[in-house]
Amino acid sequence: MDLEFNKNEDENKRAVSDLAARLAAVKKGGGEKRIDAQHQKGKLTARERIDYLIDPESEFLEVAAFAGDQMYEQQGGCPSGGVVTGIGYVKGRQCVLVANDATVKAGAWFPITAKKNLRAQEIAIENRLPIIYLVDSAGVFLPMQDEIFPDKEHFGRQFRNNAIMSSMGIVQIAAIMGSCVAGGAYLPIMSDEALIVDKTGSIFLAGSYLVKAAIGEVIDNEELGGATTHCEISGVTDNKFPNDEAALDYIKNIFSKLGETIKAGFNREKPAKPKLDEQEIYGLFPSDRAKPYEAKDIIKRLVDNSEFTEYKADYGKTLICGTARIDGWAVGIVANQRLVVKTKKGEMQMGGVIYSDSADKAARFVMNCNQRKIPLVFLQDVSGFMVGSKAEHGGIIKDGAKMVNAMANSVVPKFTIVIGNSYGAGNYAMCGKAYDPRLIYSWPTARMAVMSGASAANTLLQINISAAKAKGQELSEEEKSNQLKEITDRYNRQLSPYYAAARLWVDGVIDPLETRKVISMGIEAADNAPIEKQFNVGVIQT
Repeated sequence: MDLEFNKNEDENKRAVSDLAARLAAVKKGGGEKRIDAQHQKGKLTARERIDYLIDPESEFLEVAAFAGDQMYEQQGGCPSGGVVTGIGYVKGRQCVLVANDATVKAGAWFPITAKKNLRAQEIAIENRLPIIYLVDSAGVFLPMQDEIFPDKEHFGRQFRNNAIMSSMGIVQIAAIMGSCVAGGAYLPIMSDEALIVDKTGSIFLAGSYLVKAAIGEVIDNEELGGATTHCEISGVTDNKFPNDEAALDYIKNIFSKLGETIKAGFNREKPAKPKLDEQEIYGLFPSDRAKPYEAKDIIKRLVDNSEFTEYKADYGKTLICGTARIDGWAVGIVANQRLVVKTKKGEMQMGGVIYSDSADKAARFVMNCNQRKIPLVFLQDVSGFMVGSKAEHGGIIKDGAKMVNAMANSVVPKFTIVIGNSYGAGNYAMCGKAYDPRLIYSWPTARMAVMSGASAANTLLQINISAAKAKGQELSEEEKSNQLKEITDRYNRQLSPYYAAARLWVDGVIDPLETRKVISMGIEAADNAPIEKQFNVGVIQT
C-alpha cells in the first residue's frame, strides 16, 4: 500500500475511533448517578429496556443517537434528546422502538425530543412497521414550552400520528414504566394496548400537586393514577405487571402472535460479502475532502461479491449509476465521482460536480429503477451543480431540475449515505433530507452546508469589507485575517456531521463498515410497505 493509502487509513480510523467515543458518551444518558437512581427504584434504563426486549444477538439500528448534541448546554444538556429510538427485532418481527430516557431531565421533552419522536413515528408510517413506546417521561420541559407546545411539528403532532397509524392498521403497543403526565398521557392510551408497571408507572392529566392547587383535593400520585387505579377502577390501562421485565415479556408475547403483512416484493437473493476487503475503504477514501478518488473503488467494497453493473459508463462521468446487491437486496446506486474526467469531446469535468450530462443520465437511471421496482441508494460526495456561462447556456438548470424531479417523485424507497461533501443544490439532487429518504446516515468524513467552509468564509468576508467601505471605513489586513479565521471556524463547526446529526438533518453518523447494515435493514423495513402509487414525474423541461 502507498503512503497516501496509509495516511487516509490512519485519519479515517481516527475519525471512527472518535465516533465510538462520542457514542459511548451519549449512551450514558444523564450519567452514572442517575442510572444508579433508576436502578434503585427497581427500573431498567431506556437502553436496558430495549436490550431486554429485542431478540438476542439481533441487530439494532439506532436512529438519532446524537440528537440534541451540544444544543442545550445552558439547560444542562440533553443527550440523545432524552429518548432512545431505532429499528430492532422482537420475536423476529422488525419494529420501531421509542424509549424515554428518565436519566435525562426525568425524560422531559425538549424541542429536539419532539422532532426525534416524530421522526420515529415517520419511519413507522412510511414502512408500515409496528411501533413500541416505552414511556417514562415527566412531560414537556417547561422552560422551553413555547418551542415545543403549539406548532404543527411540536408535541401534539405525535397524538395525531397515533390516530393516523391506528387507521392504517399499524400496531402500536405502549408500556408505562414511569411517569406519564399531562398531554403525554394520550400517547399510550391512543395505542392499541397500554401496559403499566405497578408502583413505578403512573399516568394522569395532572399530578397530585397540581390537583391540590387546582381543586384543593389532597391525594397521592399512586392513588391518583397508579397501576391499580387504572387497571381496576378506570380501565385506562389494560394490564399491570410487577416489574419492567414482566411488562417487556408481555410485549414479546404480543409480537409472537402478530399476523404477516403484505410485502412490497423487492428482489432479494442469498446475501454475500464483498469480495474486495471492506476495510480498504479507510485507505481508499481521502481524508482530504478536496482530493479525488475513484467512486467505484468504494462501491465495490460495499456491494455483494463486489459486483457492480454500471449504467451509461461512458456518459455523464461525474455521476456513477448502476445496479448491484447489498446484503442480497437488489439496489440502484447513484454516486458522485470525484475524479477529474475527460469527455469524448475532449472536455475536462471537475470531480464532485454535477454537469448537464450527468444529471440527464441520473434522471433516466432513477426512472428505470422505478420502472423495475429497485430501491435507490445515493452516495453523496457532491460540490454542487456546474456554474458559469457554458453550463448556463447548456441548460444546467433544466437538466438539474429533471434529475431532482425524477428523484423527488420516486415511489421506490430511497436511502442516502453522505460519505463526503454535501453542498448546495447537490444535496437536494442527491436525495438530501428534504427529499424523504427512508433513512439518511453520514460517515464521519461528511460535510454538509450551502458551500464549502473556505468559499463561504471568503464570501462573507467580502460582504463585511463592502459594508465597511460603504461606511467610509477600511479594514486592516489584521482585521481581515481575524474576521476570516472567526468566520471559518464558526462555519467549519456547522459543517460537521455531528452538527447535522444533532439537528436530525441526518439520522446518525456511522462507521463506513456499517453502511451495508443500514441499507439492508432499511430495505427490509421498506419491504413491509407495498408501493401503492404510480411513478409519474409530471411536467419536465426536455
